[in-house]
Amino acid sequence: MIKAVLALALAVLPSMALAQSHQPYVGMEQRPVKALSEQQVADLKAGRGMGLALAAELNGYPGPSHVLENASALALSAEQRDRTKALFEAMKAEAVPVGERLIEQETKLDGLFAKREITPASLIATTEEIGATQARLRATHLKYHLAMMEVLTPVQIERYQALRGYGAKGDSSRHHPRHP
Repeated sequence: MIKAVLALALAVLPSMALAQSHQPYVGMEQRPVKALSEQQVADLKAGRGMGLALAAELNGYPGPSHVLENASALALSAEQRDRTKALFEAMKAEAVPVGERLIEQETKLDGLFAKREITPASLIATTEEIGATQARLRATHLKYHLAMMEVLTPVQIERYQALRGYGAKGDSSRHHPRHP
């Protein structure tokens, strides 16, 4: 009996996986903005990084949000905490309108397709606008990681990397052009 159930399960599982792999976008057609998940829209509206600053983060340039989360463990001074909060607030104030603009642009692109009004020219123009906005948003997040280098000491940066679980493979000490 057990062998029969196991054989049946082994026969059914691959067909279920195959059915899912042929329909990876099922349900996404119901999204208000097809190209953005609800989580992405929420992140854009809140000014969250969404991994846009990984080039900085994973190469030893901490971000203000995560520095604040680890303020105690990093033994931030009052001045460092204030500077980090100011950078975080500035980043958020800059990123939120850019994120909202990106949502508007993705909504426009979605609408052009939905209404069957898309043309080769409008496709190029709209996607170029989206690309420029994405670049601006990414640069916004990256520049605040760069700015953190003037707030933290090399020891704090190394501690940050350990707290975040980043391996010792990349020697972060070479990434400390300036420190207080």
